[in-house]
Amino acid sequence: MPRHADATPHAASLIEGLRDIGYSLETALSDIIDNSITADAKQIRIITEAFGDEPFIAILDDGVGMSEEELIAAMRPGSRNPLSARDEQDLGRFGLGLKSASFSQCRRLTVVSRKSCKTSTAVWDLDDVAIRNQWMVQLPEDVSGIQAVGELGEVGTLVLWQKLDRLTGGISCNAAKRAEVINRRVAEVERHLRLVFHRFTENPKLLCIMLNGRKLLPLDPFARRNPATIVDPEENLTVNGDEVEIQSFTLPHHKQMSKTEWEDIAGPEGHLKSQGFYLYRGRRLILYGTWFGLCRQSELTKLSRVRIDIPNSMDADWKIDVKKSSAQLPPVVRDRLKKVIERILAGSKRTYSKRGQKLVDHERLPMWHRIQADGQIRYRPNIEHPAFADFAESLPPDLRRGFFNCIALVGASLPIETLHADMAGTAEQIVPDRVDEDTLAQAVRATLLVLLGARKDIKEIKSLMKDVDPFRSAWEDTERIIAATIEMKEEDK
Repeated sequence: MPRHADATPHAASLIEGLRDIGYSLETALSDIIDNSITADAKQIRIITEAFGDEPFIAILDDGVGMSEEELIAAMRPGSRNPLSARDEQDLGRFGLGLKSASFSQCRRLTVVSRKSCKTSTAVWDLDDVAIRNQWMVQLPEDVSGIQAVGELGEVGTLVLWQKLDRLTGGISCNAAKRAEVINRRVAEVERHLRLVFHRFTENPKLLCIMLNGRKLLPLDPFARRNPATIVDPEENLTVNGDEVEIQSFTLPHHKQMSKTEWEDIAGPEGHLKSQGFYLYRGRRLILYGTWFGLCRQSELTKLSRVRIDIPNSMDADWKIDVKKSSAQLPPVVRDRLKKVIERILAGSKRTYSKRGQKLVDHERLPMWHRIQADGQIRYRPNIEHPAFADFAESLPPDLRRGFFNCIALVGASLPIETLHADMAGTAEQIVPDRVDEDTLAQAVRATLLVLLGARKDIKEIKSLMKDVDPFRSAWEDTERIIAATIEMKEEDK
């Protein structure tokens, strides 16, 4: 029989290691909120104080609270076995979240909890652990001096972060500069929380999250309230007795949404990086903005988003990490998604392709021809466009050839690489250049006369011209010029 030796890790070393699992402020706060939701909280308040001598962040909830015994267990690293069965509403994972999330941002964690008219308090102070090198939490009797404890109700829990060494940017002497850094970091958290917990906060009776007194509104990444959003039927996949729900959405084109809504859904990285799968565990968003290697992120597919719902009993299958911010696609689910992903992406491609088709529809007299041959795509100015042809007719033959040469040079000098870079970033910000009144009038009259000569009626002419630039982007002026031109033709009869 082999001998055994005590290999209990050194408290000071391991607890410092727990600080560097990879949490950001956003994911750390989300982990604390997970605990509050599991405790059946209906209101969660985040309070930050950045200007005092001792900055702090407090997270308060009105959940069921904890007894002292429960609190001590909750303060123990690894307080829950990740293999143990959990209630389906339990958003926890390893029993590490409260500690590792907090330590990633601060050196002093205080938890005050009230349950059954009793107040219990426990403190992890990493400086104290470094001195004692023991797995011992402090249990203060007097809570009157604890920051934000006065905000705690008759039942619920306060999680208090102090010694915010990871949030101050290394600034200790300049209080104003330190406060600026902390406040900026906290402001960046807002969108993340609105997105991650949107399915809870969409029902105010279910959950309300407040950040420094301001209610965080839900951020629905699927724009389900927009009537132009394409919603596919929900699909269900059974994996080892557990149900996986899959539903795809195609967002509206940016012209069918307000600028504020479009930018809000896109986030700081834009729609290109926000397309793909949105993985939810117990309705809490775990991961988004990835196709799990099934296809590339592209401009044409940036409107596709797919909701995947899994229960917490599938954590091991999806390899959910401690931070609950990364996962891996199980093979059986990957096989199913391979079969549906083409259909999922087709809607997004159609949204853009339909608009792009108008550019090359010869019935609409495009300024540019799209030429696809030999595996290449070229764009070439349409020298037969009435605006070009009308002007060319007014030139003597020797100048006419030079004019067409200039047009050809414009086509050959199209800034392909720059356009590609812009389209891959913020395509919705690319707009056609505006033309002056005389240039627009010349183009309108020339196009109008050609279409009238082709026996098109005015209603059809307007329909054709309204979909192509430069007329589309200056449609009010275009309509006025059309009316004036028609009136002049009537007077000349």
